Parts: sequence; structure tokens; C-alpha cells
Amino acid sequence: MPRFKAYNYDQNAMVVINYQDQLQPGTFEHAVHYLIEHKLDLSVFHPRYRNDATGRLAYDPAILLKIILFAYSKGITSSSEV
Repeated sequence: MPRFKAYNYDQNAMVVINYQDQLQPGTFEHAVHYLIEHKLDLSVFHPRYRNDATGRLAYDPAILLKIILFAYSKGITSSSEV
């Protein structure tokens, strides 16, 4: 029997969020964003990706690092919890 992801029609609302507006200066989240976007050179990871012509689009290493650092700051160290 095939397995499918569950869906829910009981959603109350679809909310449009501008993530850039959520990053308030002076917050930890803004500091992590600024550090990763402006101070770290993550191009060392780019040669490992070989999906130029085929394959699924990859997640940018910058966003993955932001998620991991934010989770660690909240005490979440398990990848399954992230």
C-alpha cells in the first residue's frame, strides 16, 4: 500500500511572512544572519555539489548553517528535533 504525506484541510489561515522583516537588528537571529551572509566564506562547500545540469536543487549551505546555529542556541542538539 502506498504511503503519502498527510494533509490537513482544517488550516485556519495562510499567512504571508517576509522573513527579512522578521530579522530585527540587535537580536541573536540578526547577528547570526549577518555573520553568515557577510563575514563567512562558505564557497568551500560549493565544489561538493554536482547538480549543475541534473538532480534536485540543493539547500544553500548558508541557510542550513543558520538553522543549525539557531537550534543550538535554543538547546536543540538532535537533528531529528531540528
